[in-house]
Amino acid sequence: QPVKKRGWPKGKKRKKILPNGPKAPVTGYVRFLNERREQIRTQHPDLPFPEITKMLGAEWSKLQLSEKQRYLDEAEREKQQYMKELREYQQSEAYKMCTEKIQEKKIKKALPPILQAGECSDTFSTFDVPIFTEEFLDQNKAREAELRRLRKMNTEFEEQNAILQKHTESMNCAKEKLEQELAQEERQTLALQQQLHVHGQGWVGTCSPGCHLPGTGETPTLSTLDFYMAKLHSAIESNPLQHEPLVLRVKEILSRIAR
Repeated sequence: QPVKKRGWPKGKKRKKILPNGPKAPVTGYVRFLNERREQIRTQHPDLPFPEITKMLGAEWSKLQLSEKQRYLDEAEREKQQYMKELREYQQSEAYKMCTEKIQEKKIKKALPPILQAGECSDTFSTFDVPIFTEEFLDQNKAREAELRRLRKMNTEFEEQNAILQKHTESMNCAKEKLEQELAQEERQTLALQQQLHVHGQGWVGTCSPGCHLPGTGETPTLSTLDFYMAKLHSAIESNPLQHEPLVLRVKEILSRIAR
């Protein structure tokens, strides 16, 4: 009994073949079929084509994932190469001419017979895509999807902007607080410097009699006051009893400066 030829599966769209375009890749399963089909034909020359396909489908379903992976990897590499070639082809003049022809055919197909004969009005000819055609509806769906995507992105950007604005306000408050603290520290430092200068002048003006450095007889000036104080402290600390009169003189000067 002859085997009936099967048509294209119902509900499944064929891939459109682009003139001069790259060849569409096949799936890992189809690669497996192509590789094994000739072997099955050699082993079973009288087996009909549908039966061979059925047998190979059962064989594929029983394969381990590790055994399928070779075909899947090859299919993925071919797919990536196809996508690269397709992007290059879509920039070519041949692709533009092809899409224009397809567009013209769709428009003619959507028009009533009278308008197809050339009696199309000027008003209608101004539209790129006739309304209520499949292409028109597809374009509307695509535009609505793009609009929803843009609205979602806009909402996300507004939320991110609100968060960044709060962070900015918080940082500005922290900056103002730090500037106020810095200004206060600078005022305190200036006050301490002025007080230190006044005390230095008071010390230099009152310590000359009876406050010579032991062993050198040196008295302080404003420029040598720090060095003088370090030497004086070292001398008194080394032998407090020996320099007791000097200690009493220093206490007297300090009490005068503190008033």
